[in-house]
Amino acid sequence: MTSAHPQDAQIRALYSAFLEAWNRRSGAAVASTFADDGDIVGYDGTHTSGRLSIASELRRVFGSHPTATYVGLVRSVRQIAPGVAVLLAHAGVIPPGEEDLDPVLHCQQTLVAVEEGPDRWKISLFQITPVAFAGKPAAREALTTELRGLLAVR
Repeated sequence: MTSAHPQDAQIRALYSAFLEAWNRRSGAAVASTFADDGDIVGYDGTHTSGRLSIASELRRVFGSHPTATYVGLVRSVRQIAPGVAVLLAHAGVIPPGEEDLDPVLHCQQTLVAVEEGPDRWKISLFQITPVAFAGKPAAREALTTELRGLLAVR
């Protein structure tokens, strides 16, 4: 078993900052969590590379149509090399105009963080992967219940 990352709290805070910025629909704030050469792969597979391109693309997305809200549950944070960590999370999606999760839209979020200086972490890669739970309705329901618990504390 891999031990937790020494800067676990900082990397979790980076993930929280990403989610908070996304939920505020601020392309600039989302992009500020990324390294200059960071990459994001969206739920639909769209890939955007570079902090400035991420800011521009998300301004366009947020300005052109309503977007979903995320709630995230960190599963692990671990070091993969000095100055590099990976965070794995499950996330629930609240569609625009709704107040509850759509279980069909649950996803796995993977964040690769890089240390850019003492106590300064940025996202190198953020990838969102749909969680299908093919043939596993009990697993989908268990995750839905767990994620709904996060809604109660918002």
